[in-house]
Amino acid sequence: MSDLIQLLPDSVANQIAAGEVIQRPASVIKELVENAIDAKATEIKVIVKDAGRTLIQVIDNGGGMSETDARMAFERHATSKIKSAGDLFSILTMGFRGEALASIAAIAHVELKTKVKDSELGTHIIIEGSRVDSQEPIVCDKGSNFLIKNLFYNVPARRKFLKSNSTELRYIITEMQRISLANPEVAFHLTHNDQPLMNLPAANYRQRIAAVMGRQGNQQLIPVNTEASIINIHGFIGTPQGARKTGGSQFFFVNNRYMRHPYLHKAIMDAYASLISGDSYPSYFIYFDISPQMIDVNIHPTKTEIKFEDEKLVWKVLNSAIRESLGKHNIVPSIDFDTEGQVDIPTRINPQTGPPRININPNYNPFDSDVSYSRRPDSVSPKWEDLYRGFESDSYHEDTDQEVILLPSKGNEQTEQTSFSGSQDDRPVHDASYFQIKNRYILTPVRSGIMIIHQRRAHERILFEKFMNIIQTHKSATQQVLFAETISLNTEDAVLMRDIQEELKVFGFDIREEKDNTFTIAGIPYEYGNNS
Repeated sequence: MSDLIQLLPDSVANQIAAGEVIQRPASVIKELVENAIDAKATEIKVIVKDAGRTLIQVIDNGGGMSETDARMAFERHATSKIKSAGDLFSILTMGFRGEALASIAAIAHVELKTKVKDSELGTHIIIEGSRVDSQEPIVCDKGSNFLIKNLFYNVPARRKFLKSNSTELRYIITEMQRISLANPEVAFHLTHNDQPLMNLPAANYRQRIAAVMGRQGNQQLIPVNTEASIINIHGFIGTPQGARKTGGSQFFFVNNRYMRHPYLHKAIMDAYASLISGDSYPSYFIYFDISPQMIDVNIHPTKTEIKFEDEKLVWKVLNSAIRESLGKHNIVPSIDFDTEGQVDIPTRINPQTGPPRININPNYNPFDSDVSYSRRPDSVSPKWEDLYRGFESDSYHEDTDQEVILLPSKGNEQTEQTSFSGSQDDRPVHDASYFQIKNRYILTPVRSGIMIIHQRRAHERILFEKFMNIIQTHKSATQQVLFAETISLNTEDAVLMRDIQEELKVFGFDIREEKDNTFTIAGIPYEYGNNS
């Protein structure tokens, strides 16, 4: 029987490894930009065509590579970041595996121009499918210039599973956002199909967050800063009022490396628990500074999963830091124990208590059908309002303002809305068919009991049905607004807006792009404007 096991060629092994490291064009950009940061670059330019399918170019002004290093960099597990296994526990660089360039060269056409500071000539290398086609000296600037063409040209299955250009571009923008937020001291530029998408000069953390996520969010940032024995935490969180239905603006960074951590995410959500609804998510940009010996970044090839030596302690420190920041900025209401809870005792006290009075109607006949319930005399017991007179505080009225509103039924159109929050309206309950509670819910009797309607969601459902009818009938009308509203979006949302701009016109939205990711809403659907 012949031997069956054989050693795979390096080109095949690199393609297999590339499946873990390089999943899409955004993965290529992540690896190349992180290498540039490790090379101490202060300015990084990323040029993309067709969402990275056709071309990806990353230019940096970092330290560059010598002729030997440039050739060695494309070998598997070749790296300058570590030299022994012990170095894995003291990693402060973005990369250390030595797999990225070898994986990229296995599935694309790669061209590299690089030069170190003190050298007169640089090195020009062309690689195709892990095979070096040429290597020669060249005149170029200090730093590195990577040109990646025809990504996944020899892996058609992987290329086929790429998403649309707009989706892949959003992945690229998301990756650039993460890297730029982690390194505000580095200038970043992103261009797609000759159109500039990002132009971020070097800045501090707050300026970079405002530049990446939009200027409007800058006013809703609350600083976070705490120091503990094992970890330092700094960054910014959003106000509860700025919480969104999606969790897009949530970032964790450990030693300037982006990470995902559901457990620590719960620490932040726990601090906001009493301030936001359960389906809302606050924004946060949290930076952890911790000894590399207390974390493990060698979990996944993408290096976005990090384990802490003591996650529970980090959870407590983070949760406490968030609560402290919310409290300092008067987001969490403070309680004055010297004044809260005091009851207003009436000052006028009658020292003598008189005998109870009994009201008797000598003409009362319980068998008289002409006497209605509403005309019967008061009962022996005093009115319940009198029992609490003098003990009502102002806070009670604030909490119960517009608690329940009596809405008119169809048969009684002229009935006015009546508030039951402390009012003395004596009309019986059965005069109304609908009740409104806290301006949020509507109660109406049905045969089997009571139906509770959520006003906002019911309104959304009605609008949804109207918009679906517009789509099916292709009939829409636009109502121009008197004062156009201008919105400023971050790069990712601006790309999404451009993609759906035509679809929004079908609904009746008139949205016009200005400049710097700014859009003007000049018209809204007639149905929406007519109901607002």
